[in-house]
Amino acid sequence: MQRLAFYIVYPLLKLISILPFPLLYFISDIVFVLVYTLFGYRKKVVKANLKLAFPEKTEQERKKIERRFYKHLCDLIFEAIKSMHISEENLKKRFQFENIETISAFEKQNKNIVLMLSHYGNWEWVFIMQSFIESKGYGIYKRLKNKHFDKLVKEIRAKFNTELITTKETIEILTESKRNNELSISGFISDQSPKPQKAFHWNEFMGVYVPVHTGAELIAKRFDSPVVFAAIDKVKRGYYTCTFKTIAVNSSEYEDYEITDEFLKLTEEQIRKKPELYLWTHKRWKHRKKRD
Repeated sequence: MQRLAFYIVYPLLKLISILPFPLLYFISDIVFVLVYTLFGYRKKVVKANLKLAFPEKTEQERKKIERRFYKHLCDLIFEAIKSMHISEENLKKRFQFENIETISAFEKQNKNIVLMLSHYGNWEWVFIMQSFIESKGYGIYKRLKNKHFDKLVKEIRAKFNTELITTKETIEILTESKRNNELSISGFISDQSPKPQKAFHWNEFMGVYVPVHTGAELIAKRFDSPVVFAAIDKVKRGYYTCTFKTIAVNSSEYEDYEITDEFLKLTEEQIRKKPELYLWTHKRWKHRKKRD
């Protein structure tokens, strides 16, 4: 069944990926009408999330954010598909780094870097940074249930020297990497919601007390890696910038969860600036509780 689903969908994805951007965004506009107006994909989740995160805003203000978010979401989906075919040159024009020298400086010190990101802007294109740096890229991810699509996603990332590894593989692979004196940069999307029974840390995120992923901090401290935050911004449709902000230089010197809390703070700053660029369809606040 997995193979059948893949062979049915893959040709369509391949066709979409070769379309020029103007046509791609024309289709995205049509899909927006279907997803937002006709089907209302996860509208209840989005409305609930926005109300939790922005209780001070009026319903009309939240409605405006909601609509802008869905337009961005549709673009993001097609941009992700475009990754199958987009050239390195084109991607470099569309996703630019304001201060890549931040990463280069750590490389000169033979430091293996932990990069923390959130579901904001277009995190799918950040892997083009591999074209500007020396480090081997590792993306920590959750394996897709369909092994054929999982393989496809890995192949797309591999085009730009990024290897996807699961959380269970992370310590073993990064230990081997360090043993081989390989410079590495490991990317963690750390704003997801862990299961409460597996959470080591809780804190406020957008004013709501929630469990927080601490895996990136754990890895950084284990290998005494500097931690860098990737702040992504959308300049205009199809064009993004990324600014690196150093959270920690010597991670082992920080108190437990101090690095994680700083990541949450930086993520929240982004969201409050341009809330429509955050992924409001995922249930980030489903395990919330009152602070003790």
